[in-house]
Amino acid sequence: MPLLSWRGSRRPGGESERDGERIPVAKLGSDLPGNSASIGRRAEIFATCANPRCRSGWLKLWRRREAPVFEGGWCCSPECTEVQVEAAVSREMDARGEPVDAHHHRIPLGLAMLEQGWLTQAELRAGLAAQRSAGRGRIGDWLVRQKSVTELEVTRALGLQWGCPVLGVELYNPEGLTALVPRLFVDAMGALPLRVAAGKIVYLGFLDRPEPGLALAIQRITGLRVETGLVEQSMFHPALARLLEAPFPVVELIEAVTQPALVTAMARAVEQGHPVESRLARVRDTLWMRMWLEPQRGPVPDPASVRDLIGSIGT
Repeated sequence: MPLLSWRGSRRPGGESERDGERIPVAKLGSDLPGNSASIGRRAEIFATCANPRCRSGWLKLWRRREAPVFEGGWCCSPECTEVQVEAAVSREMDARGEPVDAHHHRIPLGLAMLEQGWLTQAELRAGLAAQRSAGRGRIGDWLVRQKSVTELEVTRALGLQWGCPVLGVELYNPEGLTALVPRLFVDAMGALPLRVAAGKIVYLGFLDRPEPGLALAIQRITGLRVETGLVEQSMFHPALARLLEAPFPVVELIEAVTQPALVTAMARAVEQGHPVESRLARVRDTLWMRMWLEPQRGPVPDPASVRDLIGSIGT
């Protein structure tokens, strides 16, 4: 089922193809979206359209040179904007079948803790028996309930299963992190941005399993490297509650009947918003497009300076 099933707007608060060459959306550690240096380069009076098939002429004296920009390229007309958006949407939709999770054969959680020496066979059998008798719950919760292991040991074992570390919530400041990921993805996937290190690395926490597809999308949209990990349950839920109280960027949800209709809606949004930069990435069966309405001065933009569109194709 699609992640989205309705459309509207709310405020809870890649690459592009050019003459057969694949151009990265953003290099890690490169210029921030819409900063003064990149605007200066694009604002040249002789700036040319990013659409390689543009037939309307390269000189448009009446059109601003600093916007609208889509995936690093200025578009000289609404028609060229739609061509560029169509190429990006096709790129993302064509990649839907690519695998993102290599952990197909994970050792069971109880056996992982048994191998680490964190519980005995008798304790594991008792936990499995309690789980079967109740007919519900996760084995890790039952083992913690019977005091065979600690919550931290369960989280560490989950980290061994998924090949990721356990992350802490020290110095957590949710108000400065909400612009890293739309609230819809926080709600749907339990994604918890924890901190940005050295202005280059985002640490993204999850409760029991990471979401590599979301991590890749955030990396492509922000240009920051994303490291995922797990957070203990007793720390995760209070931190998530604090995050959800903070203001997020405005998000518009669009459910289109067909892919061309979705392309048209997103291209129209770029034309109307006149962003100094905009980028597109896929998250599961949805497309996330971010528009920067003003230059970004730090690794995380002000929530009021960006606008997110999340689109899906209805069935």
